[in-house]
Amino acid sequence: MKLHRLAVLGVAVAAVVAFTGVGLPDRASSGGASASRSITVTGTGAVSAVPNQSSFTFGVASRGATAVEALATGSAQMQKLIAALRGAGVGSDSLQTSSVSLSPRMSDSGDTVVGYDASNSVTVTIKGIDKAGAIVDAAVAAGANQVDGPNLTVSDQAALYARALSAAVADARAKAQALASASGLRVGAVSSVEEQSDTPSPVRYDAVKLASSPTPIEAGSQQITATVTVVFEASPA
Repeated sequence: MKLHRLAVLGVAVAAVVAFTGVGLPDRASSGGASASRSITVTGTGAVSAVPNQSSFTFGVASRGATAVEALATGSAQMQKLIAALRGAGVGSDSLQTSSVSLSPRMSDSGDTVVGYDASNSVTVTIKGIDKAGAIVDAAVAAGANQVDGPNLTVSDQAALYARALSAAVADARAKAQALASASGLRVGAVSSVEEQSDTPSPVRYDAVKLASSPTPIEAGSQQITATVTVVFEASPA
């Protein structure tokens, strides 16, 4: 009878041991997964184009014994200037007042107002670089005594920037391929792309030659650049 109890107990213990092994993870799989690999690079792309539009700011400065006189004189000069610009082919949508100012003019001692200075300026967008010189001359002939510009730009900035972005991604892939080849890896799919802030800026000239007519304006070229950071998946070669 005692032997029978021991046999039953032994069977029960064996059953418990058997069931405790069910559902346990395979030890070999816990350390066998390889770590994910990636290659992160920065690519730059550039596109060159010839500017096809320019902008100038033309201004008139005036003086008067009173504020009203100074401002009225400047306003009359600006009306003449705007009429000349329109006569030179500048449309109303390309003319925009940029500033109007009035300030007292003090005596040498600085304690007495002896008059007033006024200024009025308008910004003009000129479509076609070949027209810019003649328009500058027309503005100066009409009384503009302040000239600022030109800012030379390409009208279709968005399309050029899109091309520069594509070139930047291609540059990033070429760099990733070089790094992968040196590291014994193979470049895979793109994991992420981040555009870096790089706003295209217009070409700027600080001085305009007024020695001849029409005033010479050279377009030169403008470079639109884009920069991206790309993460590529990588695997052993």
